[in-house]
Amino acid sequence: MWEWLREIYTEPLFWLFPVAGTLIGVVAFLAFAVPFTLLAWKQPAWAERYRIQARKTGRRSVVGPAFWHVARNNTVMAIATLAAWPLLRLSNVHAGPLPAWWVIVLQLLFFVVLDDFLFYWMHRGLHESRWLFKKVHSTHHRIMTPWAITGNYMHPLEYVLTGTVMLIGPLLVGAHVVTLYIWIVLRQWEAAEGHAGYDFPWSPTHLMPFSDGATHHDFHHAKVKGNYAGFFPWTDAAFGTLCAGYPEHLANRKKQRIAT
Repeated sequence: MWEWLREIYTEPLFWLFPVAGTLIGVVAFLAFAVPFTLLAWKQPAWAERYRIQARKTGRRSVVGPAFWHVARNNTVMAIATLAAWPLLRLSNVHAGPLPAWWVIVLQLLFFVVLDDFLFYWMHRGLHESRWLFKKVHSTHHRIMTPWAITGNYMHPLEYVLTGTVMLIGPLLVGAHVVTLYIWIVLRQWEAAEGHAGYDFPWSPTHLMPFSDGATHHDFHHAKVKGNYAGFFPWTDAAFGTLCAGYPEHLANRKKQRIAT
């Protein structure tokens, strides 16, 4: 038993999949979240037209603890991922020949859509279960006007669930580790931008058809109920969970952009 564990935990893929993937996730999130957080802290005049909520920013006192949440949650995620390696190694995630570029693009599109759909149901469940909301998800909802760094400000259980949902797509298709790395970076961009407090029209998120960018999740923090998906509004629209006043808010923002 011990010999088998020693063998599987020294496999090259162990270092390329759970170890490198975890490190890339932490570095990517901080690389995106720290500049957004500094922007919100300084509140430059040029960025005010892109602010989502009328409130200037959330409480500055949450920024310091948010870094602690980043460290704690990623430590828990690392432990959980490393402990799950005997199961993860049975998937077809691999470090073989790199697939064609179009295969990578199609897989990434699949990951985005699948993750958004699964995240919707997980997130909605955290709200509709009184026990889970009180004991788990309420931690994240201490933040009504988010800072980018609060994208990881949550209960460790919620962070592990979010990471598990993120991995389902790559595990299903047996992605190349490079494709997995790109997906991790994209997902961390979503986490940081969705809590940045600003909706910049030049954000790469707006290149995705039907995406509302950072506005969708930011509105969820302001209203608490509704807008359970990450960026795409279609799941909330299909199941009647768009936040009250959200379509009108989008229409008003569109008019403001045209006017300016």
